[in-house]
Amino acid sequence: QVQLVESGGGLVQAGGSLRLSCEASGSFFSLDDMGWYRQAPGKQREMVATITREGSKNYADSVKGRFTISRVNAKNAVYLQMNSLKPEDTGVYYCNAQRGTWYWGKGILVTVSS
Repeated sequence: QVQLVESGGGLVQAGGSLRLSCEASGSFFSLDDMGWYRQAPGKQREMVATITREGSKNYADSVKGRFTISRVNAKNAVYLQMNSLKPEDTGVYYCNAQRGTWYWGKGILVTVSS
């Protein structure tokens, strides 16, 4: 089993920055892909950014050039640096990790005010 705990969310003004962190714990040797997803009010959950164990990254078009995903394998951690935030970035952000199956954190709220 894999447990994921997110931190770093909160309220920020448009144009500001936030850094999300997620640490995984449990009985596993290593994790495959990790990433961040978000769900805005009234919308479906969507991929924000993913990163493979080897460091290959993928971003949603809406966040390219503004968000940066990174991970530290030794810490089983993944991070999301979010710059130039927009009100449409508001939502609950979920950490995801894959190890044969998909695991999710409980989510953390990010609110961007205009």
